Amino acid sequence: MERRIPVKPATPSISEAESRVMEVLWRQAPQTSEDIVAALLEPTGWHEKTIRTLLNRLLGKGAVRAERDGRRYLYSPLLAREQWQAQESRSLLDRVFGGKVAPLLAHFSQHEKLNAKDVAELRKLLDAIERKER
Repeated sequence: MERRIPVKPATPSISEAESRVMEVLWRQAPQTSEDIVAALLEPTGWHEKTIRTLLNRLLGKGAVRAERDGRRYLYSPLLAREQWQAQESRSLLDRVFGGKVAPLLAHFSQHEKLNAKDVAELRKLLDAIERKER
């Protein structure tokens, strides 16, 4: 008898534009498509049809769900912000820095302005990592 190992569903890959729709839902959910359109029209300059297309793509990818509420649908995220951030940060590390964190930090220290607060937070994180490894 063949034994099947359950496969963890992959995190849906979402585009930068789709992430703008997700941001609206991560801030507050559930929302109607009208609410989502209203939240994105002015800051993006997108047409209403574009926003609805992005919402439908996210539905198809399993990143959001739609529940009927009378004559309308309420949309909620299925993809957690933290799950998306983990996927995006791993993708960036792998593509740009060979999967290593040190070159990323070196890049930021050389090319970005880190203020004293940023440096203190990085030291705190490194200290926590060192304590965890002991």
